[in-house]
Amino acid sequence: MSSWLGGLGSGFGQSLGQVGGSLASLTGQISNFTKDMLMEGTEEVEAELPSSGRKEIEAIHAVLRSENERLKKLCMDLEEKHEASELQIKQQSTSYRNQLQQKEVEISHLKARQIALQDQLQKLQSAAQSVNSGAGGVPATSASSSFSYGISHHASAFHDDMDFGDVISSQQEINRLSNEVSKLESEVGHWRHIAQTSKAQGSNSSDQSEICKLQNIIKELKENRSQEIDNHQHEMSVLQNAHQQKLTEISRRHREELSDYEERIEELENLLQQGGSGITVTDHSKIHEMEKTIQDLQTDKVASTKKIEELEDKMKDINKKLSSAENDRDVLRMEQEHLKVENRQIIEECEHLKLECSKLQPYALKQSDAVTERERILPQITPVEDEVIRLQQALSDAENEIMRLSNLNQDSSLAEDNLKLKMHVQVLEKENTLLSQEKEKLQISLLKLNDEYEVVKSAATRDPDLNSELHDLRLNLEAKEQELNQSISEKEILIAELEELDKQNQEATKHMILIKDQLSKQQSEGDSIISKLKKDLSDEKQRVHQLEDDKMHLTKKLDMKKDKLIQSELVLNDLHLTKQKLEDKVKDLVDQLNKSQKSDRDIKKENSELKEHIQQNEKELSRVRDELTQSLNRDSDSNFKDDLLKVREAEVRNLKQSLSEIEHLNDSLNNVAFDLKVENEKLVIACEDVRHQLQESIAGNNQIFLEKNTMMEALKMEKGQLEAELCQAEKRLLEEANKYEQTIEELTNSHNLSTSALQLEHECLIKLGQEKDSEIAELKKNIEQMDIDNKETKKILSSSLEEQKQLTQLINEKEIFIEKLEERSSELQEELNKYIQALRKNEVLKQTIEEKDRSLGSMKEENNHLKEELERLKEQQSRAAPVAEPKTLDSITELESEVSQLNIIKDNLEKEVKHHQKVIEDQNHSKMQLLQSLQEQKKEMEEFKCQHEQMNVTHTQLFLEKDEEIKNLQKTIEQIKSQLHEERQDVQTENSDIFQETKVQSLSIENGSEKHDLSKAETERLVKGIKEREMEIKLLNEKNIFLTKKIDQLSKDEVGKLTQIIQQKDLEIQALHARISSPSYPQDVVYLQQQLQAYAMEREQVLAVLSEKTRENSHLKTEYHKMMDIVAAKEAALIKLQDENKKLSTRFESAGQDMFRETVQNLSRIIREKDIEIDALSQKCQTLLTVLQTSNTGNEVGSVNSNQFEELLQERDKLKQQVKKMEEWKQQVMTTVQNMQHESAQLQEELHQLQAQVLVDSDNNSKLQVDYTGLIQSYEQNETKLKNFGQELAQVQHSIGQLCNTKELLLGKLDIISPQPSTGSLLTSQSAESLRTIKPDLSSESSKQEIEELRKSLHEKDATIKTLKENNHRLSDSIAATSELERKEHEQTDSEIKQLREKQDVLQKSLKEKDLLIKAKSDQLLSLNENFTNKVNENELLRQAVTNLKERILILEMDACKLKGENEKIIETTREKQTEYQALQETNMKFSMMLREKEFECHSMKEKALAFEQLLKEKEQGKTGELNQLLNAVKSMQEKTVIFQQERDQVMLALKQKQMENSAVQNEVQHLRDKEVRLNQELERLRNHLLESEDSYTREALAAEEREAKLRKKVTMLEEKLISSSNAMENASHQASLQVESLQEQLNVVSKQRDETALQLSVSQEQVKQYALSLTNLQMVLEHFQQEEKAMYSAEVGKHKQLVAEWKKKAEYLEGKLVSLQERLDEANAALDSASRLTEQLDLKEEQIEELKKQNELREEMLDDVQKKLMNLVNSTEGKVDKVLMRNLFIGHFHTPKNQRHEVLRLMGSILGIKREEMEQLLNEGQGGVTRWMTGWLGGGSKSVPNTPLRPHQQSVLNSSFSELFVKFLETESHPSIPPPKLSVHDMKPLDSPGRRKLDTNISESFKDATESRSGRRTDVNPFLAPRSAAVPLINPAGLGPGGPGHLLLKPISDVLPTFTPLPVSPDSSAGVVLKDLLKQ
Repeated sequence: MSSWLGGLGSGFGQSLGQVGGSLASLTGQISNFTKDMLMEGTEEVEAELPSSGRKEIEAIHAVLRSENERLKKLCMDLEEKHEASELQIKQQSTSYRNQLQQKEVEISHLKARQIALQDQLQKLQSAAQSVNSGAGGVPATSASSSFSYGISHHASAFHDDMDFGDVISSQQEINRLSNEVSKLESEVGHWRHIAQTSKAQGSNSSDQSEICKLQNIIKELKENRSQEIDNHQHEMSVLQNAHQQKLTEISRRHREELSDYEERIEELENLLQQGGSGITVTDHSKIHEMEKTIQDLQTDKVASTKKIEELEDKMKDINKKLSSAENDRDVLRMEQEHLKVENRQIIEECEHLKLECSKLQPYALKQSDAVTERERILPQITPVEDEVIRLQQALSDAENEIMRLSNLNQDSSLAEDNLKLKMHVQVLEKENTLLSQEKEKLQISLLKLNDEYEVVKSAATRDPDLNSELHDLRLNLEAKEQELNQSISEKEILIAELEELDKQNQEATKHMILIKDQLSKQQSEGDSIISKLKKDLSDEKQRVHQLEDDKMHLTKKLDMKKDKLIQSELVLNDLHLTKQKLEDKVKDLVDQLNKSQKSDRDIKKENSELKEHIQQNEKELSRVRDELTQSLNRDSDSNFKDDLLKVREAEVRNLKQSLSEIEHLNDSLNNVAFDLKVENEKLVIACEDVRHQLQESIAGNNQIFLEKNTMMEALKMEKGQLEAELCQAEKRLLEEANKYEQTIEELTNSHNLSTSALQLEHECLIKLGQEKDSEIAELKKNIEQMDIDNKETKKILSSSLEEQKQLTQLINEKEIFIEKLEERSSELQEELNKYIQALRKNEVLKQTIEEKDRSLGSMKEENNHLKEELERLKEQQSRAAPVAEPKTLDSITELESEVSQLNIIKDNLEKEVKHHQKVIEDQNHSKMQLLQSLQEQKKEMEEFKCQHEQMNVTHTQLFLEKDEEIKNLQKTIEQIKSQLHEERQDVQTENSDIFQETKVQSLSIENGSEKHDLSKAETERLVKGIKEREMEIKLLNEKNIFLTKKIDQLSKDEVGKLTQIIQQKDLEIQALHARISSPSYPQDVVYLQQQLQAYAMEREQVLAVLSEKTRENSHLKTEYHKMMDIVAAKEAALIKLQDENKKLSTRFESAGQDMFRETVQNLSRIIREKDIEIDALSQKCQTLLTVLQTSNTGNEVGSVNSNQFEELLQERDKLKQQVKKMEEWKQQVMTTVQNMQHESAQLQEELHQLQAQVLVDSDNNSKLQVDYTGLIQSYEQNETKLKNFGQELAQVQHSIGQLCNTKELLLGKLDIISPQPSTGSLLTSQSAESLRTIKPDLSSESSKQEIEELRKSLHEKDATIKTLKENNHRLSDSIAATSELERKEHEQTDSEIKQLREKQDVLQKSLKEKDLLIKAKSDQLLSLNENFTNKVNENELLRQAVTNLKERILILEMDACKLKGENEKIIETTREKQTEYQALQETNMKFSMMLREKEFECHSMKEKALAFEQLLKEKEQGKTGELNQLLNAVKSMQEKTVIFQQERDQVMLALKQKQMENSAVQNEVQHLRDKEVRLNQELERLRNHLLESEDSYTREALAAEEREAKLRKKVTMLEEKLISSSNAMENASHQASLQVESLQEQLNVVSKQRDETALQLSVSQEQVKQYALSLTNLQMVLEHFQQEEKAMYSAEVGKHKQLVAEWKKKAEYLEGKLVSLQERLDEANAALDSASRLTEQLDLKEEQIEELKKQNELREEMLDDVQKKLMNLVNSTEGKVDKVLMRNLFIGHFHTPKNQRHEVLRLMGSILGIKREEMEQLLNEGQGGVTRWMTGWLGGGSKSVPNTPLRPHQQSVLNSSFSELFVKFLETESHPSIPPPKLSVHDMKPLDSPGRRKLDTNISESFKDATESRSGRRTDVNPFLAPRSAAVPLINPAGLGPGGPGHLLLKPISDVLPTFTPLPVSPDSSAGVVLKDLLKQ
């Protein structure tokens, strides 16, 4: 494990190192590249530029160098960060490796201990073998082997890393917790001290703002604590991941050991079988050997007892450890309880402190004026804040420790308590003292336990009775076994937790890797930014070069014009000077920016240095932690640890303070950076303002200074980049600061312990902080300098502006040159943009071409493969097409038969399980009998008892293993079910796919099917049939849902029954526990354990049944949903089919009936498939009904768990069937693929035909276009010819007119000469008419009528010409004397007429030809247009067909992918089946082994019992019966061996059967593999075919593209011709222009009208002006009026103000009155409230009065009775005199002083009823002697006057006795002067009255509450405040006292007057009885 993890860590480190090296090399290459680029740039510039422009280039070069240096520094920073991250990762890896090495050392120690324990066990086994060798011989080996197997199993399972390591770790954590508790105690004491001092100084330090500060600090600390907790959890997850990896390897080792042990057990079983055959020999010598072995056993008994004692000692050690662990857990719980109590106390203290703060706040506010006191307070508060921070950190540490404790204990209560503690973290200050106390208690308890243990040891050594000790130890062993089981369960829980921790650890490692990736990404981003910056620099360089070239051209031109512009050159020199100044300013600004960047870099460097310091701190902290752990492991003394911890705590506090200071410094640095940023922004704004001013001043002359502007723009760009880089750097700084804060928090969490070395580092950090402060001061100075420089630059700029104003004139002259340059630059920019766009297009085209190439390649491959597959599938379809339909029915029948067979197998398996259960019960009964026999022979057979217990332990282990195997089987069954479910889903999806494919086929076939109406009718019938079938499917689905609901209800009922059974079994278990706890049944423990295991098995089976039923329900539901989906899909497909049928019927009506027949066949196939689905659904319904019936019968019988094992086997067989089904489905899919191939072939043929047609059409198109162009040309030529003809005709007409004139002249001459005028006149008239007819007809040349007219006119002309010729001949004959001039004219006319004729003939011919041509061309054009539209439509159809073909190809590819997936699934299922069969074989083997072991163990036990019984009988009876008994035992053993052999043969047969099944399955698997190979070959062939087809498609597509290009060229030609036609349109526009001229003339007329209207407007405007003047006059008058009104108003306003002042006074007076009235109102409202309360009280009291009146009536009746009785008593006792009373009075008279004796005598007289007057007479008379007094006394003075009672204002004499005062008091009470109180509402005073309020203050509220609670009403009268007579009324109105309301005579008046009970006496009755009672009391 360690080597593996070490290798992993080293590999990880190497990979990280390689990454770092590659990054470093990358950065170096980048820096070299930048250097080379810069050098090349400088060389080029030097080569190109002259000396005049080098200064500018050098300045730019300096800027670039500075940027390069900055980039280098950035690279260096990134490299440093990378190295730091690598160091952190290395540290973490080293720490993990150390932890792994420690754990491996622990494992080796534990293994050594395990080996020692195994050696001891082997010794014990050898002893047991020696014991068993006499009795059983060979069976002892089996027992020992099984025992060793169980022990080793447990050892390997639990002793690897858990037993002692957990105990040690728990003890270590307890010690650590105690140390932390002591820490917390010291901190709490410190805090209390501070709190006390703060209380003492509360008057000084209770300032509110400081409290707010403290609260803010507390909030921050809370946030820090939450972050620290998150970090701690993260670390825990990392550790857990490491631990999980370790656990996985341990479990693997454990499995290997288990397999080794199983092999050993098999060998031992073989040995047992061999040995079992040797038992049959029955010799007498063996009997003698048996006797010897008995003696040996007795001798071995002594040795075994010693070994047992050793084992018991070991057990005691283990028990001690367990008890210590339990004590630790109890202590932790107690600590949590104490913590809760302390939390409450702290909350109370906090409340108390808050109250004190609230009290102290006003006092502090009073003293806030004194500044000196505040100065004292401030230094006192700072340590308080520090203490608060420390306490918060300590509290967070305590929380972390509590989290660890909760992880260790894993108690739910502890988790809850921890949550509560988290809620009350602020209140954890007092926990520490109690924790320390409990730690001391722990130590004391440990010492006590050690003492007890030593006492027990001494007692154990002294004790001589081994048997009694063994008995006690056995009981202890049983108890300890239970404890061990508990500890094992706890260990399992801990293992689970450790696995979770391992997961978290893995997550943490992933997180680390992610962080590293992010860092690498950041580096890559930085590199990309650098590259971008370099590109930008190169671009800028190019721009600079271009600008410099432009500048050179300008300078050349300026040199050419030097003579002209000498003055302008001078001005330019001035401009250059100003420009240099501006450049200097820019340089200064750049330098300032560089300075700011340098300061940022310095800050970054300081941050990195801080990071390095932090890393060093981390290293030292890790080192210190290692040292501390070593010291903790070495030193066990807690005091030394406490001291160390205290010292380190102080160091930690100092470190925390230093860290907080560092954080403050970092914050201050961030603030400074922010300030720098702000100032930089201000500078930028100032620079922008300066630029704006410059732009405004040089608004007119910017064009000359393009160079400067370009430079400035470049600088702006650089500055913007710099600003962006600054922002990025600041963001990075903030991010790094956040990261550093996180790392600091992690350090504070993880490294609580640190050494004194950190203090030195803290001092170094403080020095660094001081250095940074100094650097900050320097930066501030730099900023001030920059401000000064900025001001100077502003001044210089203002001066430059003035100079530039002078230069504006010269600049205007040079604007022309600059405009030209701008035009050039704009053209160049446009060209650049064009080139960029072209480049982008090229890139996009390249990408698309590459993607298309890839897709073409893949499509070609897949097409080839699909073609091959289709060919193969065609072959298979031709074979398997007729057999496909009956196969499904056969498969359904086969499935049904297989289901029935599986049910039979299931029943058989149930029977076998029942038989096994019976066997197990018989074995349990036999074990019970054996236990009873062992109980009887306890004292003799204790050794055998120990062995029997060991055997029971092995049995329990075997049963547990069986349970685990059963669980594994159930899991495999679940997996099989899930696979089945998946396969079903696949099958259903295939069904749907096939259905869709068949539909596609039908669609493709139906393309030309609807020729006749019969086909439609048949399709409608088929659709109706399909719909009916779908209705049937829906009904079946509804039935399915109903059945599933029934099953759900039944499953619920079964759940209820099962829960009842489980409850009963729980009750039985509780009863068994009670039996175990009772001392009378210690022997039943093993039996009860077995019963519990059996019940657990049954319970698991029941739960398995429930889970399977729920699964079945879910399966049914999913199948129902799938069926519904299929139905919906079918409906949608039907709708689509109908729509497409309609479309196809309209479109295609030219195909044969073969396609229609194929569609009918497809529809019939669909109907058959639906029939099959309906049959399957009906079978499902039947099976569901049978399941329901069986489940109902099962419920009635109560056999819940009987069908489980059969169902497993059933599902295993179902898998085989489904494999067959999958093969059938595969064949069907192949047939569908072949059909698709046929369709694709047909489509390809159609495509070829269409392509050929397209070629023909394109050729025709090209021809037509050529013809069209020719036609257009000829048309244009004809038009030109027609125009020429028109001109010629006009000339002809002119010549004819001349001829006519000449003719008339001739005729005139002829009239003179010859007498033939008639003919000539006729001819001339005819010619004139002909000419007239010709003239109007020339206008309509274009139409056919005009042409005909022209023909007629030509004929007429011919006729006239002939007549003219004849006339001419005649004239020539007759007129010979005419002149030669006339002959010449005749000749000219003849030649002209001939020419005209020829021209007319040509024109006629050309017109005819053109007419024919126009007709033909128009027809051709129409036909061509029609053809073109048809071809366009066909092209669109072809495109749609191509897209459809592509979609079909995609569908085929998807089908191929699905087939591949199905093949893979089949392979996986076969593999899973193989593994399942192997698992079943292993489980069968294990079952057989377990059964054999159990049987052998039972037999060995029986043999031992029989042997012991025989031995006992031999002792009783003698040696005579021994031989017979032994012979009987041998016979029974022989019979049992025979039975065992038979069972073994049966098991071997079962194994052979299983082997046969496995071989069959293997054959099937091989067959499937062969099929897979074939399918793969077919797929490859199809791929090749697809590739070929794709190649052909691509070629065709390229050809089509070429044709498209040609067509486009032709279109362009046509467009050119169209342009020529547009020229003709321009001629028409010329005519339109003529019209426009006419319109312009109209416009002139309109404009004249407009001018007239304008004149009118001017006249109207003058009028408006006059009106305005009148208006102004009116306004002046108005203003005058307003001023007068204002004066009036001001006077009135003054009066009003005075009135307002008076009214204000009145209002103030009224407001004062109002205030007083409001106060009175408030008082009145308060009075009203009190009155309302009083009314409520009065209502209550009235109700009480009514009740009291009722009670009064009752009491009065009672009183009447009592008074009657009293009167009777008084009447009876009036005459009597009590001796005691008289004696007391007599003695009292003499005791009183002589001055007051007469008062005593008066009193006596009043008591005896003597009137006052009589008494005074007696006293006056009796002053002389005593005899008169005595006689008067004894004579009975009924006539004496009664004495008046003393008033309260009369003061008694001081020397009067107590008896006198007492008697006086009684007298006053017996004769009440005030009448009894009337209980009326008006007489009662309310409690709120002012007289009562004063008194009420003395009474506590508790008393009132008590009285109210007693009576249930409000106390209306306070008895202590009422007058005397009202204090003790006869009727108790308020129900005071315990008894409630009642008469005072019927109750003691101890509640009101505790000393005595006063009795009301009428004045008529004598007072003797009353006094007598009083004196008695």
